[in-house]
Amino acid sequence: MIFIKDEEFLRGDCPMTKEEVRILSIAKLELEEDHSVLDIGAGTGSVTIQAAKICCNGEVVGIERDSEALDTIYKNINKFQCNNIKIIEGEALEAFNDIKGEFNRIFIGGSGGNIEDIIKNYAKLLKDKGKMVLNFITIDNLYKAMSTLKALGFAVECSQVSVSKTKGRSSMLFAGNPIFIVEAKK
Repeated sequence: MIFIKDEEFLRGDCPMTKEEVRILSIAKLELEEDHSVLDIGAGTGSVTIQAAKICCNGEVVGIERDSEALDTIYKNINKFQCNNIKIIEGEALEAFNDIKGEFNRIFIGGSGGNIEDIIKNYAKLLKDKGKMVLNFITIDNLYKAMSTLKALGFAVECSQVSVSKTKGRSSMLFAGNPIFIVEAKK
């Protein structure tokens, strides 16, 4: 499995799951070639495209509401020649009725402040023994997600990841935001 580096993606000003967090999140999804995957809050498409490359005999559906992000994700899909991706344009809760079928895996990278309702609705589309992986920056959304998932009977684990990198010629490290990665098994 080859992971795509951050600098390979077209980005603009759109949010993107950074390389180190993306690699861990994809690993926690435990993707297989024939899996169907849903990416809610697809942003630039970094997770969507990485999942599509791994699930080459499956399908990946990305949901995104931001017009600039949508423009970027379509460009990235074209750049990486992914023919197994379908994009649903719109807010996740409004798009719910447009989603057909069930999924082996669901990734949630953005919620627009509706994390509890998104989890409750989309959990219905997760196949038995399926898995959700969710990324959070805020403790509030982390708590809401974990509480909701536990109430739905998921086995839940949380990891916190903090990545620091040097910039330029300096040996000084610059820290990124800590990210919470939640793994939920049905």
